[in-house]
Order: sequence, then C-alpha cells, then structure tokens
Amino acid sequence: MEEFYYQKMDRQKQAVYHGMLQGVRQLADQIQLPRVDGKELYDIFFQMRLDHPEIFWVVGFSWKYYPDSPNLIFVPEYLFEKGKIKEHQIALTSRVEKLARQAQGLSEWEKEKYVHDFICENVRYDKLKKPYSHEIIGPLGQGVGVCEGIAKAVKVLCDALGLWCMIAICGNNPEKGIKYRHTWNIVKLGGKYYHMDVTFDNSLSHNGIRYDYFNLDDKNIFRDHEPLIAPAPSCTDGDHFYYREKKLSFTKMEDVYKRSLQAAKKGRLLTFHWRGGYLTKEVFQELLEQIKKAGDEKQKAARISMNWAQAVIRVSFVDAVEDACIDMEEANEGEQE
Repeated sequence: MEEFYYQKMDRQKQAVYHGMLQGVRQLADQIQLPRVDGKELYDIFFQMRLDHPEIFWVVGFSWKYYPDSPNLIFVPEYLFEKGKIKEHQIALTSRVEKLARQAQGLSEWEKEKYVHDFICENVRYDKLKKPYSHEIIGPLGQGVGVCEGIAKAVKVLCDALGLWCMIAICGNNPEKGIKYRHTWNIVKLGGKYYHMDVTFDNSLSHNGIRYDYFNLDDKNIFRDHEPLIAPAPSCTDGDHFYYREKKLSFTKMEDVYKRSLQAAKKGRLLTFHWRGGYLTKEVFQELLEQIKKAGDEKQKAARISMNWAQAVIRVSFVDAVEDACIDMEEANEGEQE
C-alpha cells in the first residue's frame, strides 16, 4: 500500500498521522496526539484519508487542548455507529478481496485496465452528495459515487492488487465555473507515473467504455484539469496512453480514412486519438472529410463524438438515410446528472 502523502511529511506530522491512523482504526472516541495547529491537523487528517481510503467511517473531527500541554485531544466524527462500521468493514473487505482475486495473475497494465473497466461498468456517478458517495462504500457497496469516492475505490482496488497508486487532487476555479475540487489517480507502471481519471472516462462511457484519460502525462491531463493542490510525482511519459498502446493514435489523415473505412464496412465503432499536430478547426474539418469519405464509399453516414481537450474522436456509421451528426463532448463530473 502506497502512503505517498505520509512520505512527504516531517517527523512530527508523521507522528500525528500515525497516532490518528491507529486511533481511528481502533474506533477510539478520543486520541491523544502531538500538538500541531488547526490547519496542520486538518491537512494531516485529509492526506491520511487519501493514503488510506479503506478508512471510510471517519469523515470529520474536533479537537481540544490545554494551554500548557504538548499534546491535543483529537475527537473523530464517525459516519455510522460502531457496530454498523464493523458490518461495513467485513462486507467491503470481502468485496475487495473477491474483485482482486479475479485479476491477480495479470500484468500491471492489465490490472490497471481491470480496475478502470470495473468502475466504468459498475459505478454510476451520483450527484446527490450522500455521505457515502465520497467514500469507498458508495462505489463498492452501493454502485454510486462522486469523483472522490471513485478515486478512493480505484486506490483500494489497486492496493489490493499490489499496483502503486495514489489519489491526486486539484482545486476549484469559480471563474471557469468549476465549483468543486476534483480527484483522480496516479499509477506507477514499469517505474513511470501516469494519470488515470476514471470519473472523466465514466462520464463519456455511454456507448462502450472510454479510455480518454487512461495513462495521460502531465501535459495532456492539465488540458482540462486544474493545477494540483497537493504534492504528486511528475508524469512525463505519454507512450502508454491507452490509444497509443492499442495503435489507435493516428498521425496521418490516410490512417484515419483507412480505419474509418474498415469501421464503416464492418459496422463497428471506431474510437481514436489524433496526434498529427495541434488540433485546429482546419485539422478537425479535414478529419471529418476523411471520415465522411469513408462512410460515403459504404453508403453510410457518420455519427461523431468529439472530446476536443484530449483530441479523441468516436465514430459510428449508420445507414445514410439517417442524419449524420457531431457531438462535442466534455468529460466532467456533471455529465451524469
């Protein structure tokens, strides 16, 4: 299990983190900790829960101290009464172990895909803001969750599979209409780090699973994500992006035409990534022309969904009597209201 945030703390904060973790695992009513100020205490609590998303039952705290004491008394706020917490612990541990057993023999990349696909197939984005939507009990117990709960579920499953994983978090941006902080994951494969945002892929997976945010580097993830507000490793390798791995990342117009022709002929969906230079309106128009040309040859009309930020295009071909259409998609948390 990766404790990324713990490793970044100084010794005093690590002592607070460790005491806090032991206490809430034991469902203690009060925990004596070395004294730090209120903001530091909040940050340690917040980051401890990102390192340990299996601790779903503690969602807040209060604290008290005496003026001359070197310690403080930490008072956890539990989501359920203690008997109920233990029931949920047993059920969730069993669920995670069962899911992990099915993927134990896979490679790192296959384990990551297994976790990603499980979430996309079994978890519905839930904006009702129920208490459990932010914890693993939502996605793994109820099949619903917001980005925080989804990212925590991804980490718990990766931890169970021995796959290095952490939770990344960015800030809000009211000027852009982004009201909330957003969370996703960073994984390590073959010693290199990659971003994986299952919530965003989930928001696009209406007609088959999408992989637009599967193993992105820093440059690409921050095209439509705000800057991080907590430390994280640099992700500099773009070679294991899903569509590149699957040879669905094209640099030539003729490749777009050929693969579109195959898709039109076989009646299959085609999802591909464009990396043949910057995606301008002119380049997009040329891509549309290649897709349309392929469809015309097979008497089919193209229906196109476009994730502009990540230059990913999904094409389905329908009988030409039906109207062709283009949808501009934006992956976000509001897609599934």
